[in-house]
Amino acid sequence: LLMVDEKGKNMKCLTFFLMLPETVKNRSKKSSKKGNSSSSSNSKLPPVCYEIITLKTKKKKKMAADIFPRKKPANTNTTAVQQYHQQNLNNNNTIPAPNWQGLYPTIRERNAVMFNNDLMADVHFVVGPPGGTQRLPGHKYVLAVGSSVFHAMFYGELAEDKDEIRIPDVEPAAFLAMLKYIYCDEIDLAADTVLATLYAAKKYIVPHLARACVNFLETSLSAKNACVLLSQSCLFEEPDLTQRCWEVIDAQAELALKSEGFCDIDFQTLESILRRETLNAKEIVVFEAALNWAEVECQRQELTATIENKRKVLGKALYLIRIPTMALDDFANGAAQSGILTLNETNDIFLWYTAAKKPELQFVSKPRKGLVPQRCHRFQSCAYRSNQWRYRGRCDSIQFAVDKRVFIAGFGLYGSSCGSAEYSAKIELKRQGVILGQNLSKYFSDGSSNTFPVWFEYPVQIEPDTFYTASVILDGNELSYFGQEGMTEVQCGKVTVQFQCSSDSTNGTGVQGGQIPELIFYA
Repeated sequence: LLMVDEKGKNMKCLTFFLMLPETVKNRSKKSSKKGNSSSSSNSKLPPVCYEIITLKTKKKKKMAADIFPRKKPANTNTTAVQQYHQQNLNNNNTIPAPNWQGLYPTIRERNAVMFNNDLMADVHFVVGPPGGTQRLPGHKYVLAVGSSVFHAMFYGELAEDKDEIRIPDVEPAAFLAMLKYIYCDEIDLAADTVLATLYAAKKYIVPHLARACVNFLETSLSAKNACVLLSQSCLFEEPDLTQRCWEVIDAQAELALKSEGFCDIDFQTLESILRRETLNAKEIVVFEAALNWAEVECQRQELTATIENKRKVLGKALYLIRIPTMALDDFANGAAQSGILTLNETNDIFLWYTAAKKPELQFVSKPRKGLVPQRCHRFQSCAYRSNQWRYRGRCDSIQFAVDKRVFIAGFGLYGSSCGSAEYSAKIELKRQGVILGQNLSKYFSDGSSNTFPVWFEYPVQIEPDTFYTASVILDGNELSYFGQEGMTEVQCGKVTVQFQCSSDSTNGTGVQGGQIPELIFYA
């Protein structure tokens, strides 16, 4: 066998020398005889008959990694890979090509093909509560590599050889999200399934997925879901998430208490919120939120939502509401007429408001401390009298960013420099053009160079490392104070605030001077 090309050179084609059968037979007989000279015996052999067959060779095959580089081009093979992934998600995974392994250049991608795939599956999971189950395939080796719980389940000393395992306490979507991480090394989280995925990750000890779930929850944390996440963070023993939830609930207490999620919390979480000293809310809002929770709790316990049953489900938590600290109007028009209090309780609380000798109450009578607002002042001096600051409906605006999450409660504004005066102020807070908070209110200035607070209806959550736009349109005495020697960066407690000019400012306010001297916030 010789590698030659048509011109006699190597590496082009194959040339075979084929001996005819009769020639081979004669050659064999001659070689068996003994002779004095091998050369003379060979010379007497008949000539070898041969035939030359020329075959064309194929091109050198490329490896899979050569065909599919890491940065995949947009071609038909990529489309096929995407189709296989979609089949896996739908649990409709038939591999059409017998050599499907050749489509994937890395072991990670080939392993991902097995995700939710019946091919070579040696175990199946029946996931979900009765009536909502889904049967999912698995591969013991892959699962054991990704989770110590699965390793103990399949290869531990007490391993059971079951072909089907029932998991009624995990949602199918959450279990699939966990499997996708184990098989594909991909984290695919959604707002409506992240809590269930966190539960699955905790149950099967997949710490990196659990951490990703917590990070997802922290970034999506708001007043609307803070109470529910507080309840879940305590259940999952996630202290960092618990602390973040309390920060939101304290600063945006009224929004959190009025949210639908508040009614979904468990009794222990309800008690912890009602006990909270730093809850930044009016007590009538706390009272109404507790009644709303009691009504939903009656439905959960399949009770008629009567006054008696509401009080029953609230139990001793009712006395954690600081009813005696309400404004008298709030008590008289709200709590006193709700029916939730007994006649004696109502009379005693009225006496608490009016009598010199106050009766003993089961309710907590000490007001909540709430949160102490911090003020970030960005000017080193202010000017007055000789320099007028005209408003006439124009906008004063400044941009700012913080390095830690805070909650903007309002702005501190200058007043008149020539005696007392009343101002009308429309304040606004925006992020990338989207209004996050606004309010129209009036404030009275006494002629001093002090700043006067103007509040938003609810504190606005501010995320770190993002610029927000603070704006105000003032209407009042045009001869007012204005700031000078502005600073681009101010350290306020543990929070660093950066300022830059805003294109929305049409009345002269900038970093160096102008209006909006203070940001009022909770941290």
